[in-house]
Amino acid sequence: MTMIISSQRNLPDRYSVANMLAYHLRDPEGVSERGTPDTLDKAFVYQGAPSLLRLELSPDTVTASWTLIPPASAIKQESPPGLPPAASLETILANMVDRMLGLQQDIQAFEKSHATHPELGPLITRQQGLRVAATATPFEALAWAIIGQQISVKAAVAIRRRLIQATGPRLPGGLWGHPDACQLATQPPQRLLDAGLSQAKTRALLTVSQMVANDTLPLDTWLQSAQPDWPAWRDTLLDVRGIGPWTVDYTMLRGYGWLDGSLHGDVAVRRALAHLLGCETPVTAAFTRQWLNRFTPWKALVGAHLWASNKLQA
Repeated sequence: MTMIISSQRNLPDRYSVANMLAYHLRDPEGVSERGTPDTLDKAFVYQGAPSLLRLELSPDTVTASWTLIPPASAIKQESPPGLPPAASLETILANMVDRMLGLQQDIQAFEKSHATHPELGPLITRQQGLRVAATATPFEALAWAIIGQQISVKAAVAIRRRLIQATGPRLPGGLWGHPDACQLATQPPQRLLDAGLSQAKTRALLTVSQMVANDTLPLDTWLQSAQPDWPAWRDTLLDVRGIGPWTVDYTMLRGYGWLDGSLHGDVAVRRALAHLLGCETPVTAAFTRQWLNRFTPWKALVGAHLWASNKLQA
């Protein structure tokens, strides 16, 4: 039986719908997401159930409608564990929307603290209200981070598109659902290689998929923590072969909205920082890390401002 869960959330003043949509609509072919200037449709698999999330945004509110489709009608596989009851799904949806839109991010404190900074201050003023968009699930953020290691955003988008079409279900209406960990864990390695992943990325993605599927890497459980243990979670991810500091901090940013990860290893961040500081030569990762450290606990938010200054949506 198809389930439809709804939620309405208030938007803060000066909320940038355009910035949020730019992140979610990076794929020009719209395989898994599509939108208009004030809507977003996103398809993904949630606990084995293909689902479609629709966000309708006004200047003051966002209305979310989440349709979960019976797995047996869409995917030829063993029935996954039952979904949570509707009341729990309502809470999950509300938290998901808040996280995806960055509504819980304390950007006012950040802007107040650094508005007078000689280099960053003018950038904050130009991009006032900027929040970091996040993925629907932490696993999607981790999958994207692995795909995007050391390649351009354009190349990563193309590989992600092929991977979704090769492993995810096609929903009524034409969108392809981003696979969950259980689906990816059972894929033959060649299918990921054919989508464009390297041998190393294929191993890493299948490893984390299997770990999430058997709950040795409890990404969804972490979402329920009242007091996130960021250092312990980082260490857990860093113990996985093929997962480095950039992958971890990017996952924590896009999957959980953690704003204090250091993106000093990101080439686009370093390029934007060099431009901001007026450097004629590229800045190093070590220099970028040292420069970002002064902005704790908002290092990743500074990185997002640097991305936005170059109109990037990594």
